[in-house]
Amino acid sequence: MPSEKQAAVNFYVGVDVGSGSVRAALVDGFGTVLAHAEKPIQVWEPRPDHYEQSSADIWAACCSVTKEVVRGVDARQIRGLGFDATCSLVVVDKQSQPLAVNSEGQSHRNVIMWMDHRAVSQVQRINATQHRVLNYVGGAMSVEMQPPKLLWIKENLPESWEKVGYFFDLPDFLSWKATGVTARSLCTVVCKWMYTSDGGWDDSFWKMIGLEDLVKDKYEKIGNHVLSPGEAVGKGLTPEAARDLGLPEGIAVAASLIDAHAGGLGVIGADVKGHNLPCENQPLTSRLAMICGTSSCHMGVSETPIFVPGVWGPYFSAMVPGLWLNEGGQSATGKKIDHVVRGHVAFPELEAKAAASAHSIYTYLNSHLDLIKKSLPVGFLTVDLHVWPDFHGNRSPLTDLTLKGMVVGLTLSRGLDELALIYLATIQAIALGTRHILEVMQAAGHDITTLFLCGGLSKNPLFVQMHADITGKPVVLSKEVESVLVGAAILGACASGDFASVQEAMAKMGKIGRVVQPNHEHKRFYDKKYEVFLKLVEHQREYRSIMNS
Repeated sequence: MPSEKQAAVNFYVGVDVGSGSVRAALVDGFGTVLAHAEKPIQVWEPRPDHYEQSSADIWAACCSVTKEVVRGVDARQIRGLGFDATCSLVVVDKQSQPLAVNSEGQSHRNVIMWMDHRAVSQVQRINATQHRVLNYVGGAMSVEMQPPKLLWIKENLPESWEKVGYFFDLPDFLSWKATGVTARSLCTVVCKWMYTSDGGWDDSFWKMIGLEDLVKDKYEKIGNHVLSPGEAVGKGLTPEAARDLGLPEGIAVAASLIDAHAGGLGVIGADVKGHNLPCENQPLTSRLAMICGTSSCHMGVSETPIFVPGVWGPYFSAMVPGLWLNEGGQSATGKKIDHVVRGHVAFPELEAKAAASAHSIYTYLNSHLDLIKKSLPVGFLTVDLHVWPDFHGNRSPLTDLTLKGMVVGLTLSRGLDELALIYLATIQAIALGTRHILEVMQAAGHDITTLFLCGGLSKNPLFVQMHADITGKPVVLSKEVESVLVGAAILGACASGDFASVQEAMAKMGKIGRVVQPNHEHKRFYDKKYEVFLKLVEHQREYRSIMNS
């Protein structure tokens, strides 16, 4: 908790809604996290590729963690509140009550999660239109965006569709609950709803895909008032929300961000002087923010719009005001590593040994790899083991949600050594996927020299080192591990008026912790791994062509 020395310091609350939990932090004007709390939230998976949540459960968790981090703090010092969240779809009826997004009629399950892939048919039909707005998502919309999910609801749940009052992106739902104002964030509507920075909503697109009824009410259901991230929403916190959150009535509430974009805000603007990095004294456009959790997002900015095949954007001012954003991504990274490790026959042995050593399973695996590597660099252990990582389809740069995961080089071994090796190969595959995204972005016109990592996977030193070695670029880790929460707090700080701009808040509240340099002596090995990596997807497409002929 804040000490007496900090008594005159202003504080900001950042709230982050991830896939499996809600977190809150109390942050000061220097970007220091002074208190932190976390609470799990429920996920339903009623059938394959259907993932649902409850907005009531999420809001209750937001209230719980916020009360916890501000306990004992002088309310007069809390100046602003910022939210970020996954880009999940929240549906409420005309009385603002939860509305079912499932055929079971379970109204409390009123959120279609970002990673839900139920709308495959709908997104294929939308992409077949080749409408001009698709140029802003790399030429093809992802099934994880909102228009295909809206179309799925209309076609599969007509009773729910008729009762809808509002569709919200989850970050916008949170600012609405806090303020009572239905304004949407430019970040959410541009990145996930096909709102264009220069022209707004395009009537012809919605009519072409069969959602013309959204146009008729002048987009009231999906948002006709749009604010820049960090801009103050309405008159601040309502009396009811203030009671729920344990915060002062009327404090500034910021227009929100998608969680990955909040992570980008929390790391990409940090002062790098004295760290001998290639991005020093260079514009922000030389940096790529990677937010690595359940999934991973790759955020690069530019001064002019750059259209990158298979990469979302360019989106103007969607993360950093005044700059265009391109967003690459991998739909499953942390989730994939968990899937591979926990599904292995040797997992019970790993779990028992990790518990006995009082380490996490991943710390134990990293130590085990060091034991079996002998004289080799640890990464070289996978010379005969290769993974194609698209267990949940490819978001970038191939935009092919039908791709599947592949493993080449399996043996009959079933022990802990083999588990450690497949774990290593999976991490390398994710890093090779990052290299693939980077190369496509560079070919289109980006000039990226340095990676800035945050999120849960950035706490894993093996994950970080593999990204440095495989991309050949230095990796910057923020001083505060919870960069996404710092990003959310930056929004609250901007809404309060304590900073003149988002850029000023980013520079003052984002801090570098550690720099991980690539080992250039390993370049030849990883160049070969990358060559194999690209061959794997060629072979997958070839055998699928044979089987479908």
